Amino acid sequence: MDFDQRMYAVNSGAITESTEEQAAGSFHGESQVVVPVILSGGGGSRLWPFSTKDMPKQFLPLIDNKCLFEEALDRVRDRRRFAPPIVVGSIHHADLCERLLDDDGQGARLILEPFARNTAPAVIMAAAVAREIAGDDALILVMPSDHVIEKVDEFHEAIAAGEAAARAGRLVTFGVRPTGPDTGYGYLKTGGDVLEAPGVKDVLRFVEKPQFEVAEKMVADGDHLWNAGIFLFRAGTLLDEAARTSPVIEQFARDAVQSARRDGIRIFPDARLLEACPSESIDYAVMELSSRVAVVPMSPGWSDLGSWDALASILGTAPSVGPITAVDCESCYIRSDGVQVAALGVRDLIIVASGGRLLILPRGRSQEVKRLLSAMDSMAA
Repeated sequence: MDFDQRMYAVNSGAITESTEEQAAGSFHGESQVVVPVILSGGGGSRLWPFSTKDMPKQFLPLIDNKCLFEEALDRVRDRRRFAPPIVVGSIHHADLCERLLDDDGQGARLILEPFARNTAPAVIMAAAVAREIAGDDALILVMPSDHVIEKVDEFHEAIAAGEAAARAGRLVTFGVRPTGPDTGYGYLKTGGDVLEAPGVKDVLRFVEKPQFEVAEKMVADGDHLWNAGIFLFRAGTLLDEAARTSPVIEQFARDAVQSARRDGIRIFPDARLLEACPSESIDYAVMELSSRVAVVPMSPGWSDLGSWDALASILGTAPSVGPITAVDCESCYIRSDGVQVAALGVRDLIIVASGGRLLILPRGRSQEVKRLLSAMDSMAA
Protein backbone atom coordinates (compact mmCIF):
# COMPACT_ATOMS: atom_id res chain seq x y z
CA MET A 1 0.00 0.00 0.00
CA ASP A 2 1.62 3.30 -1.08
CA PHE A 3 1.46 6.61 0.78
CA ASP A 4 -1.53 7.97 -1.14
CA GLN A 5 -3.50 4.78 -0.45
CA ARG A 6 -2.55 4.82 3.22
CA MET A 7 -3.69 8.41 3.63
CA TYR A 8 -6.95 7.62 1.80
CA ALA A 9 -7.54 4.72 4.17
CA VAL A 10 -6.97 6.96 7.19
CA ASN A 11 -9.17 9.77 5.87
CA SER A 12 -12.01 7.48 4.84
CA GLY A 13 -12.04 5.66 8.15
CA ALA A 14 -11.32 2.39 6.35
CA ILE A 15 -8.00 1.74 8.04
CA THR A 16 -7.82 -1.43 10.11
CA GLU A 17 -5.64 -2.32 13.05
CA SER A 18 -3.31 -4.38 10.85
CA THR A 19 -2.91 -1.70 8.19
CA GLU A 20 -2.38 0.91 10.90
CA GLU A 21 0.71 -0.94 12.04
CA GLN A 22 2.04 -1.08 8.48
CA ALA A 23 1.05 2.41 7.42
CA ALA A 24 0.92 5.80 8.98
CA GLY A 25 -2.01 4.96 11.23
CA SER A 26 -4.06 7.44 13.21
CA PHE A 27 -2.61 10.10 15.48
CA HIS A 28 -5.03 9.64 18.37
CA GLY A 29 -7.95 7.29 17.96
CA GLU A 30 -9.98 8.49 14.99
CA SER A 31 -7.79 11.51 14.23
CA GLN A 32 -5.72 11.73 11.07
CA VAL A 33 -2.00 11.40 11.12
CA VAL A 34 -0.12 14.68 10.85
CA VAL A 35 1.86 15.38 7.66
CA PRO A 36 5.24 16.93 8.56
CA VAL A 37 6.55 19.66 6.28
CA ILE A 38 10.28 20.21 6.75
CA LEU A 39 11.70 23.47 5.38
CA SER A 40 15.30 23.01 4.29
CA GLY A 41 15.98 25.78 1.80
CA GLY A 42 17.84 28.19 4.09
CA GLY A 43 21.47 29.10 3.55
CA GLY A 44 22.45 29.45 7.22
CA SER A 45 24.77 32.36 6.43
CA ARG A 46 24.99 33.53 10.06
CA LEU A 47 26.98 30.37 10.83
CA TRP A 48 29.63 31.20 8.24
CA PRO A 49 32.36 30.04 7.69
CA PHE A 50 31.19 26.52 8.63
CA SER A 51 27.83 26.95 6.91
CA THR A 52 28.06 27.75 3.19
CA LYS A 53 25.70 27.74 0.21
CA ASP A 54 27.00 24.34 -0.84
CA MET A 55 26.67 22.86 2.65
CA PRO A 56 24.33 24.97 4.84
CA LYS A 57 23.99 24.47 8.57
CA GLN A 58 21.06 22.03 8.48
CA PHE A 59 23.35 19.41 6.91
CA LEU A 60 26.23 19.87 9.35
CA PRO A 61 26.85 17.87 12.55
CA LEU A 62 27.16 20.98 14.68
CA ILE A 63 26.09 19.46 18.00
CA ASP A 64 26.59 15.70 17.74
CA ASN A 65 27.12 13.09 15.05
CA LYS A 66 23.75 13.74 13.42
CA CYS A 67 23.06 16.82 11.34
CA LEU A 68 20.11 19.07 12.17
CA PHE A 69 18.12 17.81 9.16
CA GLU A 70 18.35 14.24 10.48
CA GLU A 71 17.29 15.41 13.94
CA ALA A 72 14.21 17.04 12.41
CA LEU A 73 13.33 13.80 10.63
CA ASP A 74 13.74 11.83 13.86
CA ARG A 75 11.15 14.01 15.63
CA VAL A 76 8.44 12.90 13.21
CA ARG A 77 9.51 9.34 12.49
CA ASP A 78 6.74 7.62 14.48
CA ARG A 79 4.39 6.45 11.71
CA ARG A 80 1.55 5.91 14.18
CA ARG A 81 1.45 9.69 14.61
CA PHE A 82 3.13 11.19 11.55
CA ALA A 83 2.93 10.52 7.83
CA PRO A 84 6.14 10.44 5.75
CA PRO A 85 7.37 14.02 5.39
CA ILE A 86 7.14 16.61 2.68
CA VAL A 87 10.54 18.31 2.41
CA VAL A 88 11.01 21.67 0.69
CA GLY A 89 14.64 22.32 -0.17
CA SER A 90 17.09 23.52 -2.78
CA ILE A 91 17.53 21.62 -6.00
CA HIS A 92 21.28 21.82 -5.30
CA HIS A 93 20.81 19.58 -2.25
CA ALA A 94 18.47 17.05 -3.88
CA ASP A 95 20.78 14.03 -3.62
CA LEU A 96 21.75 14.91 -0.05
CA CYS A 97 18.13 15.32 1.06
CA GLU A 98 17.02 12.11 -0.58
CA ARG A 99 19.90 10.17 0.95
CA LEU A 100 19.16 11.51 4.45
CA LEU A 101 15.46 10.69 4.06
CA ASP A 102 16.56 7.05 4.05
CA ASP A 103 13.60 4.87 5.11
CA ASP A 104 11.20 7.84 4.74
CA GLY A 105 11.99 8.07 1.04
CA GLN A 106 9.35 5.52 0.07
CA GLY A 107 6.43 7.74 1.03
CA ALA A 108 8.05 11.17 1.27
CA ARG A 109 7.76 14.07 -1.15
CA LEU A 110 10.74 16.28 -1.98
CA ILE A 111 9.88 19.72 -3.41
CA LEU A 112 13.06 21.07 -5.01
CA GLU A 113 13.27 24.84 -5.47
CA PRO A 114 15.47 26.10 -8.34
CA PHE A 115 16.09 29.19 -6.20
CA ALA A 116 14.97 30.30 -2.75
CA ARG A 117 11.70 32.21 -2.46
CA ASN A 118 11.43 32.44 1.35
CA THR A 119 8.99 30.51 3.53
CA ALA A 120 5.61 31.70 2.23
CA PRO A 121 5.93 30.12 -1.24
CA ALA A 122 7.57 27.04 0.32
CA VAL A 123 4.72 26.47 2.79
CA ILE A 124 2.04 27.14 0.16
CA MET A 125 3.62 24.63 -2.23
CA ALA A 126 3.84 22.03 0.54
CA ALA A 127 0.21 22.64 1.53
CA ALA A 128 -0.86 22.19 -2.11
CA VAL A 129 0.99 18.86 -2.27
CA ALA A 130 -0.52 17.75 1.06
CA ARG A 131 -3.97 18.62 -0.29
CA GLU A 132 -3.28 16.49 -3.39
CA ILE A 133 -2.40 13.58 -1.11
CA ALA A 134 -5.08 13.83 1.58
CA GLY A 135 -7.49 16.65 0.80
CA ASP A 136 -8.23 19.98 2.45
CA ASP A 137 -8.40 18.38 5.89
CA ALA A 138 -4.79 17.17 5.78
CA LEU A 139 -3.21 18.46 8.98
CA ILE A 140 0.31 19.71 8.29
CA LEU A 141 3.09 20.47 10.75
CA VAL A 142 5.60 22.98 9.36
CA MET A 143 9.08 22.79 10.90
CA PRO A 144 12.39 24.38 9.89
CA SER A 145 15.13 21.82 9.47
CA ASP A 146 17.74 23.73 11.49
CA HIS A 147 16.17 23.90 14.96
CA VAL A 148 17.29 22.21 18.14
CA ILE A 149 14.58 20.64 20.33
CA GLU A 150 16.02 18.86 23.35
CA LYS A 151 12.75 17.55 24.87
CA VAL A 152 10.99 15.84 21.98
CA ASP A 153 8.24 14.37 24.19
CA GLU A 154 7.22 17.87 25.29
CA PHE A 155 7.22 19.00 21.68
CA HIS A 156 4.89 16.12 20.79
CA GLU A 157 2.61 17.09 23.67
CA ALA A 158 2.44 20.64 22.29
CA ILE A 159 1.52 19.29 18.85
CA ALA A 160 -1.27 17.19 20.37
CA ALA A 161 -2.52 20.24 22.29
CA GLY A 162 -2.76 22.27 19.07
CA GLU A 163 -4.61 19.68 17.00
CA ALA A 164 -8.14 20.58 18.05
CA ALA A 165 -7.60 24.26 17.25
CA ALA A 166 -6.02 23.44 13.89
CA ARG A 167 -8.87 21.11 12.94
CA ALA A 168 -11.31 23.86 13.91
CA GLY A 169 -9.75 26.16 11.30
CA ARG A 170 -7.14 28.01 13.34
CA LEU A 171 -3.59 28.70 12.15
CA VAL A 172 -1.65 27.34 15.09
CA THR A 173 1.86 28.50 15.87
CA PHE A 174 4.13 27.40 18.68
CA GLY A 175 5.56 29.87 21.15
CA VAL A 176 8.49 29.16 23.45
CA ARG A 177 8.33 30.43 27.00
CA PRO A 178 11.27 32.88 27.22
CA THR A 179 14.20 32.04 29.47
CA GLY A 180 15.43 35.62 29.21
CA PRO A 181 15.23 38.83 27.15
CA ASP A 182 16.71 37.61 23.86
CA THR A 183 16.91 40.12 20.99
CA GLY A 184 17.56 37.43 18.37
CA TYR A 185 13.96 36.17 18.32
CA GLY A 186 10.61 37.59 17.31
CA TYR A 187 7.86 37.48 19.94
CA LEU A 188 4.15 36.69 20.12
CA LYS A 189 1.81 38.60 22.41
CA THR A 190 -0.76 36.19 23.75
CA GLY A 191 -4.43 36.79 24.52
CA GLY A 192 -7.18 34.66 26.04
CA ASP A 193 -7.69 30.91 25.89
CA VAL A 194 -9.07 29.28 22.75
CA LEU A 195 -12.35 27.68 23.86
CA GLU A 196 -12.21 24.60 21.66
CA ALA A 197 -8.58 23.79 22.57
CA PRO A 198 -7.41 23.77 26.20
CA GLY A 199 -3.88 25.08 26.59
CA VAL A 200 -4.03 27.11 23.37
CA LYS A 201 -4.19 30.91 23.35
CA ASP A 202 -5.13 33.60 20.87
CA VAL A 203 -2.31 35.61 19.33
CA LEU A 204 -2.91 39.34 19.65
CA ARG A 205 0.11 40.47 17.65
CA PHE A 206 3.53 39.56 16.31
CA VAL A 207 6.53 41.55 17.55
CA GLU A 208 9.68 41.99 15.47
CA LYS A 209 13.08 41.29 17.02
CA PRO A 210 13.15 43.96 19.74
CA GLN A 211 15.75 46.13 21.38
CA PHE A 212 17.03 44.69 24.67
CA GLU A 213 15.02 47.06 26.88
CA VAL A 214 11.81 46.18 25.05
CA ALA A 215 12.60 42.47 25.31
CA GLU A 216 13.12 42.85 29.07
CA LYS A 217 9.68 44.40 29.49
CA MET A 218 7.98 41.76 27.35
CA VAL A 219 9.55 38.91 29.27
CA ALA A 220 8.67 40.56 32.58
CA ASP A 221 4.99 41.00 31.71
CA GLY A 222 4.57 37.25 31.19
CA ASP A 223 2.29 37.41 28.13
CA HIS A 224 4.92 37.20 25.40
CA LEU A 225 6.47 34.09 23.87
CA TRP A 226 9.36 33.57 21.50
CA ASN A 227 8.10 32.92 17.98
CA ALA A 228 9.45 29.44 17.13
CA GLY A 229 8.44 29.56 13.45
CA ILE A 230 6.70 26.17 13.74
CA PHE A 231 3.08 25.86 12.56
CA LEU A 232 0.16 23.43 12.52
CA PHE A 233 -2.91 23.87 10.32
CA ARG A 234 -5.20 22.23 7.81
CA ALA A 235 -3.88 22.42 4.27
CA GLY A 236 -7.17 23.97 3.14
CA THR A 237 -7.12 26.59 5.91
CA LEU A 238 -3.63 27.73 5.02
CA LEU A 239 -4.35 27.91 1.29
CA ASP A 240 -7.62 29.80 1.87
CA GLU A 241 -5.96 32.34 4.17
CA ALA A 242 -2.98 32.77 1.84
CA ALA A 243 -5.37 33.43 -1.06
CA ARG A 244 -7.05 36.12 1.04
CA THR A 245 -3.97 37.80 2.57
CA SER A 246 -1.40 37.37 -0.24
CA PRO A 247 -3.24 36.29 -3.39
CA VAL A 248 -0.33 36.87 -5.78
CA ILE A 249 2.04 34.69 -3.74
CA GLU A 250 -0.60 32.01 -3.27
CA GLN A 251 -1.45 31.90 -6.98
CA PHE A 252 2.12 31.71 -8.29
CA ALA A 253 3.30 29.24 -5.63
CA ARG A 254 0.31 26.94 -6.08
CA ASP A 255 0.55 27.10 -9.87
CA ALA A 256 4.31 26.43 -9.74
CA VAL A 257 3.83 23.17 -7.89
CA GLN A 258 0.75 22.14 -9.88
CA SER A 259 2.77 22.59 -13.09
CA ALA A 260 5.77 20.79 -11.62
CA ARG A 261 7.74 18.03 -13.28
CA ARG A 262 7.76 14.91 -11.11
CA ASP A 263 10.32 12.13 -10.90
CA GLY A 264 9.83 9.55 -8.17
CA ILE A 265 9.60 11.40 -4.86
CA ARG A 266 11.08 14.53 -6.42
CA ILE A 267 8.85 17.46 -7.39
CA PHE A 268 10.39 20.22 -9.54
CA PRO A 269 8.21 23.37 -9.40
CA ASP A 270 7.86 25.38 -12.60
CA ALA A 271 10.88 27.71 -12.49
CA ARG A 272 9.23 30.47 -14.53
CA LEU A 273 6.21 30.64 -12.23
CA LEU A 274 8.31 30.42 -9.08
CA GLU A 275 10.61 33.19 -10.28
CA ALA A 276 7.54 35.42 -10.73
CA CYS A 277 6.38 34.65 -7.19
CA PRO A 278 7.21 37.38 -4.63
CA SER A 279 9.72 36.30 -2.00
CA GLU A 280 8.15 36.66 1.45
CA SER A 281 8.06 34.92 4.81
CA ILE A 282 4.97 33.01 5.90
CA ASP A 283 4.75 35.30 8.94
CA TYR A 284 4.53 38.46 6.84
CA ALA A 285 2.44 37.00 4.02
CA VAL A 286 -0.16 35.15 6.08
CA MET A 287 0.21 34.81 9.84
CA GLU A 288 0.48 38.50 10.75
CA LEU A 289 -2.48 39.35 8.50
CA SER A 290 -4.82 36.63 9.77
CA SER A 291 -7.36 36.78 12.60
CA ARG A 292 -7.26 32.99 12.93
CA VAL A 293 -3.86 32.67 14.61
CA ALA A 294 -3.52 30.78 17.89
CA VAL A 295 -0.45 29.69 19.84
CA VAL A 296 0.57 26.70 21.95
CA PRO A 297 3.00 27.77 24.71
CA MET A 298 5.80 25.23 25.18
CA SER A 299 9.19 24.73 26.82
CA PRO A 300 10.87 21.89 24.89
CA GLY A 301 14.46 23.12 25.12
CA TRP A 302 14.21 24.93 21.78
CA SER A 303 16.75 26.99 19.85
CA ASP A 304 16.69 28.05 16.22
CA LEU A 305 20.50 27.85 16.16
CA GLY A 306 20.53 31.04 14.17
CA SER A 307 23.94 32.31 15.26
CA TRP A 308 27.26 31.33 16.78
CA ASP A 309 26.07 32.84 20.06
CA ALA A 310 23.09 30.47 20.06
CA LEU A 311 25.34 27.49 19.36
CA ALA A 312 27.78 28.56 22.07
CA SER A 313 24.97 28.81 24.61
CA ILE A 314 24.01 25.19 23.87
CA LEU A 315 27.50 23.71 23.81
CA GLY A 316 29.20 25.92 26.38
CA THR A 317 32.46 27.80 25.89
CA ALA A 318 34.84 24.83 25.76
CA PRO A 319 36.54 24.29 22.36
CA SER A 320 34.54 21.60 20.62
CA VAL A 321 36.17 20.85 17.27
CA GLY A 322 39.69 20.67 15.93
CA PRO A 323 43.21 21.43 17.17
CA ILE A 324 42.76 24.36 19.57
CA THR A 325 45.03 25.75 22.26
CA ALA A 326 43.49 28.36 24.55
CA VAL A 327 45.55 29.83 27.39
CA ASP A 328 44.18 32.37 29.87
CA CYS A 329 41.03 32.84 27.78
CA GLU A 330 37.68 33.67 29.35
CA SER A 331 34.14 33.21 28.01
CA CYS A 332 35.30 32.38 24.48
CA TYR A 333 33.80 29.99 21.97
CA ILE A 334 36.50 28.60 19.68
CA ARG A 335 35.91 26.08 16.90
CA SER A 336 37.98 24.74 14.01
CA ASP A 337 37.49 22.02 11.44
CA GLY A 338 41.20 21.39 11.05
CA VAL A 339 43.40 24.48 11.07
CA GLN A 340 45.47 25.00 14.23
CA VAL A 341 43.99 27.78 16.39
CA ALA A 342 45.88 29.28 19.33
CA ALA A 343 44.42 32.00 21.57
CA LEU A 344 46.06 33.76 24.50
CA GLY A 345 44.59 36.18 27.02
CA VAL A 346 41.39 37.02 25.16
CA ARG A 347 37.84 37.08 26.47
CA ASP A 348 34.28 37.25 25.22
CA LEU A 349 35.20 36.27 21.66
CA ILE A 350 33.88 33.88 19.06
CA ILE A 351 36.68 32.43 16.92
CA VAL A 352 35.70 30.05 14.13
CA ALA A 353 38.04 28.60 11.49
CA SER A 354 37.00 26.49 8.50
CA GLY A 355 39.19 25.71 5.53
CA GLY A 356 40.92 28.93 4.58
CA ARG A 357 38.35 31.13 6.32
CA LEU A 358 38.55 32.68 9.79
CA LEU A 359 35.84 34.54 11.70
CA ILE A 360 36.56 36.60 14.83
CA LEU A 361 33.92 38.70 16.55
CA PRO A 362 32.77 39.69 20.05
CA ARG A 363 30.23 37.44 21.72
CA GLY A 364 26.79 38.97 21.43
CA ARG A 365 27.28 40.23 17.87
CA SER A 366 27.07 37.04 15.84
CA GLN A 367 23.64 38.08 14.49
CA GLU A 368 25.63 40.59 12.39
CA VAL A 369 27.58 38.02 10.36
CA LYS A 370 25.35 38.74 7.33
CA ARG A 371 26.55 42.34 7.48
CA LEU A 372 30.14 41.09 7.37
CA LEU A 373 29.41 38.82 4.39
CA SER A 374 27.80 41.73 2.53
CA ALA A 375 30.94 43.79 3.10
CA MET A 376 33.09 40.93 1.79
CA ASP A 377 30.91 40.63 -1.33
CA SER A 378 31.19 44.37 -1.93
CA MET A 379 34.98 44.19 -1.74
CA ALA A 380 35.06 41.26 -4.15
CA ALA A 381 32.81 43.00 -6.69
